[in-house]
Amino acid sequence: MKKLTILIVLAVFAWEANAQEFFDGGIKAGLNTSKISTDMSDYTPQSINNYSFGAFARINIGRFYIQPEAYYNSKGGEVIDHVNMDAVNSFDYKTVDVPALLGIKLIEQKAFNLRVLAGPVFSFVTDKSLKGQAFTESGLKNNFFGWQYGAGVDFLFLTLDARMESYSNDLYDAPDFDTKNGTFVVSLGLKLF
Repeated sequence: MKKLTILIVLAVFAWEANAQEFFDGGIKAGLNTSKISTDMSDYTPQSINNYSFGAFARINIGRFYIQPEAYYNSKGGEVIDHVNMDAVNSFDYKTVDVPALLGIKLIEQKAFNLRVLAGPVFSFVTDKSLKGQAFTESGLKNNFFGWQYGAGVDFLFLTLDARMESYSNDLYDAPDFDTKNGTFVVSLGLKLF
């Protein structure tokens, strides 16, 4: 009976160690800088700094991995209207972002990984705030599809990512005001399992 108990305990520890190599997950928080682009010469875009926080999972398949995430994000855009005495027009919006990223580990060590990743991101707007007269709440779309790409470093139980995010469609729906949003994101994660 003792031998059977010892074998079961060893098998559980071996399975747990193998599962940790196959699957990682945890929480993350970060800062982002977003800037809208527009084709209107009367408007000058400005950068806005915001935040994000959420959770990630990583399924490791050798040097490759799949990394789904879900996080709450604060983004926005700001333009200076040169026709109306340099008035500042801005919109801030809160989103739930769901990226589905594929990656490869360029350097894979027990305590250190250097990796690159890319994939689609789906954004769902949960809150909108507007300032100025260039934008209306009805013009700001409620969901977006875009792409994320970047690089990351893992050190022990910490994970650091730097990514660019760009959207395939306009954020603001107006016939004469094309706007796209580009976002640079830096996030720090803590692996919990």
